[in-house]
Amino acid sequence: MYSDDEGREEYLFKIVVIGDSAVGKSNLLSRYARNEFSAHSKATIGVEFQTQSMDIDGKEVKAQIWDTAGQERFRAVTSAYYRGAVGALVVYDISRRITFESVGRWLDELKIHSDTTVARMLVGNKSDLENIRAVSVEEGKALAEAQGLFFVETSALDSTNVRTAFEKVILDIYNNVSRKQLNSDTYKDKLTVSRVSLVKDDDTDSKQSSGFSCCSS
Repeated sequence: MYSDDEGREEYLFKIVVIGDSAVGKSNLLSRYARNEFSAHSKATIGVEFQTQSMDIDGKEVKAQIWDTAGQERFRAVTSAYYRGAVGALVVYDISRRITFESVGRWLDELKIHSDTTVARMLVGNKSDLENIRAVSVEEGKALAEAQGLFFVETSALDSTNVRTAFEKVILDIYNNVSRKQLNSDTYKDKLTVSRVSLVKDDDTDSKQSSGFSCCSS
């Protein structure tokens, strides 16, 4: 968290997009950040990122979204790629079952290299390929429920749910950060000095507090 020149609170969150090669990670990001789609996009070499801003509760929230290749030969960038990430989109291609079967490996890698409080979204991309679907919506929802993830199907081609996917993650991160600030001793001391009583929130799951179901189609 930091403040701008006018003293307004601002936040900068790092979000990573992970998943097998050619599931559409780069197109998801370019559709969200620039409303662009390339049917002939090349595999990402190394790491790229885009920064997007949202206004939440009158605060400027900036998401620095990182995209890297899913091919095994680029795994050397893993540690640096995940460092500092507070959100992740785990992407598979609904028309290629092998990419869905890889989700567990990507979740394990995320767990190893990042903090346990990362906001996570399972994304079934290329929903426009319904005629050659290899993974059902129900299977995606079931995996998301088992792993405690948000779930959504998207299409970078026609923009379906792309903004929803990113903004749910950003909002969940913001809610997690706000909750930590409210529960911090420093914040409680400030409230005590100001003669404001703080009512402790219950341990409601972050997905519920952000107003979203974990498994929206």
